[in-house]
Amino acid sequence: MSPSGAPTPIVLLPVGSDEVALDACLSALEAGTAAGTRVWLADNAQAGPRGVALIEGWLARTHLQAGYTRRTTPVSEVAHVDEALRACGATDVVVLADDTRVTPGWLDRLAAGFRQEATIATATPWCNAGETAAWPRIGEIELELPAPELLASACARLAGEQPELPAAVGHAVLLRGSAYVMAGGLDAASFRSWPAALIDLSLRLSGHGWRNVLCPTAFVLREDEGMPGDGDMDALVARWPNWNARIAGFLMDDPLHALRARLGEVLARAGQPSPQLDLFPGST
Repeated sequence: MSPSGAPTPIVLLPVGSDEVALDACLSALEAGTAAGTRVWLADNAQAGPRGVALIEGWLARTHLQAGYTRRTTPVSEVAHVDEALRACGATDVVVLADDTRVTPGWLDRLAAGFRQEATIATATPWCNAGETAAWPRIGEIELELPAPELLASACARLAGEQPELPAAVGHAVLLRGSAYVMAGGLDAASFRSWPAALIDLSLRLSGHGWRNVLCPTAFVLREDEGMPGDGDMDALVARWPNWNARIAGFLMDDPLHALRARLGEVLARAGQPSPQLDLFPGST
């Protein structure tokens, strides 16, 4: 339960095949998430023997309320995520990419932002590879960053405004369960990848009066952006002809510029340390 007494969202982590990224993700999740948080590791028959052993070892020692399921045969990425979300019903769920590293307090802050406004359907935290939600520069990937604890502390100072995004972004997104159910879930028949299906879901929700927002008080780290599947962007534009113009306008106008600058100013006043390249194993 959250400090307000509301249920804490479930963290849904679709498991991939990269054991190094998964290990870093689980370690950060353990360190940055409150004890007892419900976490579901959903494996679309992707993890190899080393990955399964890694998961089993983590489950044996974690302080989170975690479980692991594995399909016997894989389905599409979208069908897999949709299957898991449907199992959660109307419960609020954070879908977290398994190559991310959360920062301390990330989930509590996402949930707190949700409680501020009932019309919020999706909330996306900052990310160094977060496309429209990227920091320090919109639409760019930055690997030289302050320590996670410093980023988390600085983001906490940005409480208040939750500006609109064109769509939720796939590194980490908190989905309001009731909105997800109302929208009919993800369109696994039209899209192969989670990033494209999430954009489609966001646009459908927006059409029903829901909001897709940035949660400026939370930050999640990632090495790279999620990529759409083959044909997904064509399918997206066929359904939403103004999508390319909408995203291009957002990138050019950069309505989050002032908020992004405020985060940089808070970090500067805090005397940020040298960039922490070791957050990203293998980076040079």
